[in-house]
Amino acid sequence: MQARVGSLFPSGRVRGQGWIPYSMQKLKVEDLRGLELLLSTIELGSISAAARRHFLSQPAATAQLQNLETRLGVPLLERGALGSSPTAAGTALAAWAREITVATERFAAGVEALREGAEPHLRVAASLTIAEYLLPVWLIECRQPRKDWAVDLEVANSVVVADRVASKAVDIGFVESPRHFEDLTSEVIGHDELIVVVGRSHPWTRRSTALTAERLASAPLLLRELGSGTREFFDDALVRKGLPPVQPHGVLGSTSALKAAVAGGTACTVLSELAVAGEIATGRLVRIAVDGIDLKRTLRAVWYGPTPPKAALSLLAVARAYAEAATTS
Repeated sequence: MQARVGSLFPSGRVRGQGWIPYSMQKLKVEDLRGLELLLSTIELGSISAAARRHFLSQPAATAQLQNLETRLGVPLLERGALGSSPTAAGTALAAWAREITVATERFAAGVEALREGAEPHLRVAASLTIAEYLLPVWLIECRQPRKDWAVDLEVANSVVVADRVASKAVDIGFVESPRHFEDLTSEVIGHDELIVVVGRSHPWTRRSTALTAERLASAPLLLRELGSGTREFFDDALVRKGLPPVQPHGVLGSTSALKAAVAGGTACTVLSELAVAGEIATGRLVRIAVDGIDLKRTLRAVWYGPTPPKAALSLLAVARAYAEAATTS
């Protein structure tokens, strides 16, 4: 049963999306902390896990959430033996809370830049899929409230991105590779799935059954170069299945080149679903079902040292918000 947002918060309007009690129209510092704690609890599935993330004891975290519920006048979480899950009101509030927390982090980053007497400037390196299909939206979102915000973006494969971050040539990187990068801290900021695609004249388009992992590994595959996140993840997926890393029929250094080569020939490739959505929609490429191999992967932000650099806080906040929205949609 889906609750109407308007029935949950009957007193004051927020940006035309619903109603909240009058007492919440004037946010206090403790409300912001409570909202962040609520989002973490929903993401992690328990108050204790959220408390650890925010360096709180479980009783202190529970008290903050109870105070937030009291201020709102509605229950936000359902507590159970296996953890905590949001109520209908909690789900509605979480959508607004993400906007508030992102705006707060942007504000803090902007103030810090002014305090340091420097123009807002960020150096970013990103692997191809993230750079082409996710990062532009995040950067636009960050730039809207800060017209003087400048960004230098480098696009490379995941290994090069990690090297750039480790050498401090960039402030933050975004990678698709599953490998652990020494001296770098990482955080999951999204998920995608690798899929097998072929041109519409390929014989596989007439298959009535899914491919096996073994059949896929023995096919004439066109792949990205060694060091790319897509290539490394695919090789790791085969190894987890007990198969050796594939020896590709050909290696191409860009997603666009792979799509063009596959569309006009009899080879196949493995690419992010994000990268081929348009070609699949138009029929230029066809997705081929594969059984027995898990190709879902995580996308990560990486930075040098234990905490993200101040210049990257706004971008990281936006990436987190989009990731959270994707998991709850």
